[in-house]
Amino acid sequence: MANLQVKNVPDALHKKVRAYAKRRGRTVRDVVLSAISREIEREEFEARLAKRRPVDLGTPAARALDEVRKQRDRDLRG
Repeated sequence: MANLQVKNVPDALHKKVRAYAKRRGRTVRDVVLSAISREIEREEFEARLAKRRPVDLGTPAARALDEVRKQRDRDLRG
């Protein structure tokens, strides 16, 4: 396994990471690796999302939701 060293971490950030790890019963290493992994996964997801074609529902989502809510209210009133 490779090693990764991060230098010049601001004291305030280091303190927050330590406190975060302690509250969750985890090590600083685990918290940092998890954060790095999430950031990489998010970037990959955003890249895949950007490649997708837009979907035209034909009706704006707000209008469709409004219509469904109105129908629900009519049904509840009997």
